[in-house]
Parts: sequence; C-alpha cells; structure tokens
Amino acid sequence: MGDRHGRTRRLGSLTTKSRVSKEIKLRLRVIFLDDSERTFEVEQRVLGGDFFNKVCGHLKLLEKEYFGLEFRHHSGNYVWLELLKPLAKQIKCELKNVSLPFVDTSDLFFRFIVKFFPPDPGQLKRSLTRYLFALQIKQDLSNGSLTCHDNSAALLVSHILQSELGDYDEELDCHHLEMKQYVPNQEYLDHKIIKFHKKHRGASPAESDIHLLEVARKLDMYGIRPHAANDGEGMRINLAVTHSGVLVFQGNTKINTFSWAKIRKLSFKRKHFLIKLHDKVGPSCKDTLEFSMASRDVCKSFWKTCVEYHAFFRLAEEPKTMHKTLLFSKGSSFRYSGRTQKQLLECMGSGEKKPSHFER
Repeated sequence: MGDRHGRTRRLGSLTTKSRVSKEIKLRLRVIFLDDSERTFEVEQRVLGGDFFNKVCGHLKLLEKEYFGLEFRHHSGNYVWLELLKPLAKQIKCELKNVSLPFVDTSDLFFRFIVKFFPPDPGQLKRSLTRYLFALQIKQDLSNGSLTCHDNSAALLVSHILQSELGDYDEELDCHHLEMKQYVPNQEYLDHKIIKFHKKHRGASPAESDIHLLEVARKLDMYGIRPHAANDGEGMRINLAVTHSGVLVFQGNTKINTFSWAKIRKLSFKRKHFLIKLHDKVGPSCKDTLEFSMASRDVCKSFWKTCVEYHAFFRLAEEPKTMHKTLLFSKGSSFRYSGRTQKQLLECMGSGEKKPSHFER
C-alpha cells in the first residue's frame, strides 16, 4: 500500500513538473545590427529555428538564410544558434524556480548578424537584406575586423555618409565625422572621406548600400571570421571558411586556399581539425592536413560552420538527413537547416518589383 502511494506521489510530481515546464517561457534579448535591442518571449521547449523565425518575422525579413543568431556559450566561446536543436539545451538555462512564468536569462543575449557572405552582393534580391549587409560592413569596419588600405576605408565611409546624411554638406560632414568613429584612425582619413563623398551627389540610401557592398566584396577580409589555430609545425595561423572553401591566414594575409573541389573530407578529432584532400600537397606529399585549435568545443564549432557554408553555397537543396558525405564527422549528426543559396535565388526571383519600405 505504501509503495503504491509512493509511486502515485512520484507520478503526480513528474506530471506537475512536466506541466510547469511546458508553461515556462524564456525572455531572450536580441541585439540587432543597428544596435537596437528587443526582448522576445518563447516557450521553453521550442527549437532554435522557432526562435530564429520569430526574430526574422519581427524584421519582416525574407532572405533570412544569410543571417544567424550568435551567442556566448556556457563554455565561453561564441557559437551560432542551431536551428534543429532545442533552444533550452543550447543555452543551458537553469530552471531553478519553476513557480515563475519566466526563466531569468538577463545575463544572456543574442547578436543578429550576417552568417553567409555571398561572393556577389548583387545576389541579394531585397533592399532590406542589402541594408542589413551594409550595417554589417559598417560594424566590421568600425571594430577593425574588416581591414583594408586607407583609400578603400575612406571610400567605404563616404558611402555610409551618403546613406546617412545625403549629399555632401561641408559643415554637416565635418561635424558628423567629429562625433562618429566609422573606422580606426579616422582622423587621418577625413580629407579623403570628404573628397569621395562629394562625388556621390544624388545617390539614394538604397543605392549607397549597393555601392558600399560592391567596394567591400573586393576586400581580402570581406566576410572573414578568423579562428585561431596552429598548423602541423606549430605555427600560429587563422582558419576561416567562405563560399569558396577553407582559407588559411597568417595575420591578415591569406597564405592558402583549400577550395571545396580540392577537399575530400573535413572532420575533427578532439581539438584537431582535419582536412583530407583529393591530391597530396607540400614537400611531404601529405593528403591530410591537421590544425590544432584551443579546445574540442572551438574545433567542433568551426567544423559545424564549415558544414553549413558547404551546404548553403554548394548543395542544390537542404540536406534532409546526415549521410557520410564530404563533411561527415564520426559521432556527429549535425546538418545544415534552411534553404540553400540556389533555392533562395530561385524563390526570390529577379528581385523586388517595387522597393520595400522599412525604417533605417
């Protein structure tokens, strides 16, 4: 009798916990590319993709696959939100007080940023998408991650000024450049920025976005997110992934490119990132290159980004299940979720029939 009552109490307790966990919501803060913030309320059990779609819905963004939500993982590294994985499992939120309708996530925030950089920004079909890309370029230029020589930096800033201020006005330009820092060491470039800005007379904000992206795409560091590593000889390098494949940098200088066509397989083992090539390379004639990263988590995170980049730019359609393909890694079922660029271009057609209106 006592055992039966004990089992009943335990079952009742589990049912209550299940009911409460369904009712609990997460309040999640998102910082957008224009530095605005918004808090979203989502059910605790939703997938990452449900949250991401809610954020994109707020922006009325159609070409959403180019973007992602980045956050600081409990391990201390910045990672992309996974769309097919439950949200709560990714942020490791503690349900300490289940009587509250909301879980305290005040120390957590997501950054809505560009994830996939196409080689030709002309492939971006919507003016809102191009505007968000322009904001990303502006951010990367300001924080020093998009490095370039002085002429390119001044030209980029001049297009930003045309978008924000309109046609050149000496007093307005000088005051604006004093108040806002668009690029490191800007004070040495003011005269060049003004010289370029004078030439943009008549360009609309939307046209200025297009001109900005056209300049940015030709830069060596366009769309590059470096990941620190050591090569097989212990030399410090940076790895990056782009539409074309995996790149190796020494500082800001690209020293090697492994195109997708050259790569037979990408994988990771503990904190080692492995590139298996179709052909043997180097004096030692190796067909496998090994790079050591800071930790297994960092290595796996970079591998996942490679999986997604390869799928988005190289596959005709979204992979449905994980087969042993180019980027298979033992023990991981991770795959890209969303439309590929090919599907996105087909879906968007030739572009907007009339420009969409949005607040800048």
